Formats: sequence, C-alpha cells, structure tokens
Amino acid sequence: MLGAIIGDVIGSPYEYGSDKSKDFMLFVPDCRPTDDSVMTIAVGLACAEADCENEREFKSVLVQKMREVGRQYRNAGYGEHFYRWLIDDNGKPYGGNTNGSAMRVSPTAWAVDTLEDALRLSKWSAEITHSHPEGIKGAQAVASAVFLARTGADKDEIRDYVQTNFYDLDFTVDDIRPGYKHDMTCEGSVPQAIVCFLDSDSYEDAVRNAVSLGGDGDTQACIAGAIAEAYYGIPSEIEERVFDYIDETLQEYYFEYSDYLYNR
Repeated sequence: MLGAIIGDVIGSPYEYGSDKSKDFMLFVPDCRPTDDSVMTIAVGLACAEADCENEREFKSVLVQKMREVGRQYRNAGYGEHFYRWLIDDNGKPYGGNTNGSAMRVSPTAWAVDTLEDALRLSKWSAEITHSHPEGIKGAQAVASAVFLARTGADKDEIRDYVQTNFYDLDFTVDDIRPGYKHDMTCEGSVPQAIVCFLDSDSYEDAVRNAVSLGGDGDTQACIAGAIAEAYYGIPSEIEERVFDYIDETLQEYYFEYSDYLYNR
C-alpha cells in the first residue's frame, strides 16, 4: 500500500499534467495525499477486517470503510460521481469506467495467496462503484501486476500476463510521452501507468516515469508506485520522507493495515 501512497503524494502537484520531464523534486510543499491515498487506505482496512472469501461481507465492509475514511477527507479531490456515492448512505454502483477503481486496488493483491483470488477480490473492490466492465478490467490489471510482482514474477511475465488478459502494452514511455494527454479512463491511463513500471529501473524511476507522461500524474504515479513497491521495495529515505505529508489520522489507518499485513 505505501508504494501507492508515496506515488500519489509525489504526483499530487501534477494531477492535471507536468512539463513531461523526469527531472523534478520528489517532494515539494504542494505535495499531499489525494483521494487516491484515502481510498487505498480504505481498501486496505476492509481487507484487514472482512472475510476476503465472502463477497457480501467484503463489499459491505468496504463500503463502510470507504465512507468512514472518505468523509473525513471530503476535499481530497474525488470525482463528481464518486463524491455523490460517498456522501449518500444509499449510493449504488454507477458504472464508472474511470481509474478510481485501479488506483485504490493494490491492497487486494497483498491480502490473498493466489492470483485467482487477487482477480476475484479486485473485481469485488471495483464493483461497488466502478461497475462498468472497463472499471473492473483496470482494477484487475493492476491487482494482477502487483500480485505477480510481489510473488517473484519477472517483468516479461508481468507484461505477458497483462497483455494476454487485459491491455496491449506494446509501447514505451518514451514512445507515448510527447503526445500523451490527461485521461482519467482506465483504458486511457492504466496500461500507460503499468508501462511506467515496466520501463523503470527502480521504485523512484517508476514514479518519475509516471509523472513525466504529463497526464493524470497522481493516479498514474500511485498505480506505478504500487507495482514498483511489490517488485523493488521502497528506498528508506523516500519511505521516511512521505510521512511528513500525511496527517496523524491517515498514518494511524496506514499502520493499522500494516499490522494486519505483518501478522497475516
């Protein structure tokens, strides 16, 4: 989870684009956790509390956690449809195909022991809001990449799996950077974020790749960072620095999830 949060925080000043350079300061005064971090934490808390093999229970706990945590951070930058769902106790899935399902999904890949379970749990996590097939597809693509990365798959195996089951990844960051524009759909942002990881040589490089696209910087850095954490780990100096930008409540939620993961 922390890799996703760090990517979000670093990418937050570039939510609506960057100058397409990889040469930027990782942490600046404008850095902050956005809705990406808030919802990733909520998914992690649900994974820690719910029976992850029981669809009804998992979805019920996840809705509860997303509303509980999300309502404490109403200005985190939610999309219009998601915000209406968040504040409405009776809000229903609204068919979203945007990347909100993909940016929050990474904890599901750490809460299970098989790829099949990661696909199942990530699907459930998307369906409570982003019930459009593309919203589910984006969440499953990211969760599968994280799961494969954390269980020892190499980059060729990760690329092949995602290409076979979800998206064409036959491009590089350098290929698409010049003409790439802000795109919040799963199909227009998730495969690009995955390639930001595949083209990287470190956790930091993956996040820099994502910001350099000049697109939905916080979300794509969140996704690339989630996969990169599972593959490379996180440098200690970056891990320590991010907590300067996260308030006490979110830190408590994060460490609650971390304790679950450690004792799992």
